[in-house]
Amino acid sequence: MLVQRPRLILGNEAIAYGALASGVSVAAGYPGTPSTEIIETLMKFKDVYAEWSSNEKIAFETAYGSAIMGARSLVTMKHVGMNVASDSIMSSSYTGVSGALVIVSAGDPGMWSSQSEQDIRHYGLMGLIPIIEPFDPQSAHDLTMRAFEISSKVGHPVILSTNTRISHVRSSVKIAPFSDPIRGKLNKNPFKYSLVPEVAKKDREEQLERWNKIKEEVSDMIITEGSGEKVVVGVGISYSYVKELVQLLNPHNVKVIGVTSSVPVPESILKELEGADEVLVIEELDPIVENQIKEMVVDNGLHLKIMGKRLTGRVGEMDMDRVARALSEFLNIEVKREVSSERSLEIPSRPPAMCSGCPHRSSFFFLKRGISLGGLKETFYSGDIGCYSLGLLPPFNEQDSLISMGSSMGVANGVYRATSIIPIAIIGDSTFFHSGLAGVANAVFNNLPVLILVLDNRSTAMTGQQPSPSTAIDILDAAKGLGVKYVDVGDPFSPDFSKKIAKAVDWVKKNNGPALVVAKRACALVAIDKVKPTQLAVVDMRKCTGCTICYDHFTCPAILKREDKKAFINPTECIGCGACVPVCPFNAISLQGEKPEGWDEAWTG
Repeated sequence: MLVQRPRLILGNEAIAYGALASGVSVAAGYPGTPSTEIIETLMKFKDVYAEWSSNEKIAFETAYGSAIMGARSLVTMKHVGMNVASDSIMSSSYTGVSGALVIVSAGDPGMWSSQSEQDIRHYGLMGLIPIIEPFDPQSAHDLTMRAFEISSKVGHPVILSTNTRISHVRSSVKIAPFSDPIRGKLNKNPFKYSLVPEVAKKDREEQLERWNKIKEEVSDMIITEGSGEKVVVGVGISYSYVKELVQLLNPHNVKVIGVTSSVPVPESILKELEGADEVLVIEELDPIVENQIKEMVVDNGLHLKIMGKRLTGRVGEMDMDRVARALSEFLNIEVKREVSSERSLEIPSRPPAMCSGCPHRSSFFFLKRGISLGGLKETFYSGDIGCYSLGLLPPFNEQDSLISMGSSMGVANGVYRATSIIPIAIIGDSTFFHSGLAGVANAVFNNLPVLILVLDNRSTAMTGQQPSPSTAIDILDAAKGLGVKYVDVGDPFSPDFSKKIAKAVDWVKKNNGPALVVAKRACALVAIDKVKPTQLAVVDMRKCTGCTICYDHFTCPAILKREDKKAFINPTECIGCGACVPVCPFNAISLQGEKPEGWDEAWTG
């Protein structure tokens, strides 16, 4: 095969280039760390249709619809997105596809930016969908091509399971030449793709036949090095760690096996286990491969001791230290200190905080005032997933729950039904269109007294400012269309925003139904990408009393506390947004410098 010159790229870019080499023509996804850069890379190629869909289920259905027409398609999401898309994914395993369909799910062991770890490989076991696991960026590229090959050959969806360390690490990758996109054509087959009971029963039989073919297709997806009675099986990124440590420790009598098909585990692995006494399986999260090997061993009457999670643990990211400790106990050898991955560099701790100029800070600041002005003595803040999750932290403390995308209104409904306390549901604009609309409909349908606050920063900001449907669809119109009778919009940088909140709260109390207020101002990173800031906020020390409101209660990272308790604004952090100006009750903060052209439009467009 002709191969281009190696390039230093991210694992996610390697996946995108593997898809391009496989003839992908349609790609869809919902942004979510650590999967986002795959679609962003594909969007650079004009002969591939690539979109950000409104949620993972829509993205999957877009890719599936193309694949049943014969196209080669790709869908991307983070691990929790599988929960959103799973209903349709399970059905796709019944129908199969005519072209090729690869589902990329990027996990987040350690929960660096997620609400749970969740091992998505359970979906493979449950839905009879093969799971392919790369172990570095080069294998991510190559195994993406293999996933397309298997999917096209068998006519079945294939899941490529990656994680933060593979998606976001950068290394040299040999990239295969791109292929012409393989598109579909109209191909109606309702007695295959319409899952009424009679069709589903027939498809179930065909699904099991395809599953047997998949077992044959993945039979060679193991890598064996060394020999001995002790066998270490590595899966995904764990395989890379095992290889590196075994090379460093140089133990005797050890065989290393890498498994790149974790569901189903290739049955050919049994031949590699011949002559072994003990096997250690190292994989992140749940014992998916460990349990499959145990099942094979029992079914074949073998006498092998299989170890795994007892030595490696089940929580958090796998790393060199964890693998070293497991190998030390398994091989009964002392692991030298120098192979430890302990950090030698002391990194100062930095608590998570909203950016300078983030409109969510002002929204939370004035929301609390507005609720008080509206006469609501106590409430429950039902939150959602997004940058505004940081409202959980002091000084705001305005996120009492946040469990999944679009959950704010459903949870608020439950809280009200149990307590009769009027809740505040807080949701971002992207999440509103992702899965919040059904919650709005339910609030209208069941007359839920709730203030719905939509934080519209004109983007999916948390994952890198991808465009949101809010730039094309007016949220107030959508809410009115669903029957919300009270809607309003305001600028969270304005003190008047608290009055709008108070008015809406008063309406909810009097009318016993949902009201919706939109806090509309662009993500600060989007605004300064459009227009370079030329003004700064400064503190007039003659007026500053050291009341602490600006740095203790507004907490912009640009505002610092002096030794005399007066405030100081760090010019290297300030972007001149002016959000802090109305926060000071003594008018001690003002903007200096000329407002750049297009500044206001950058924040409100």
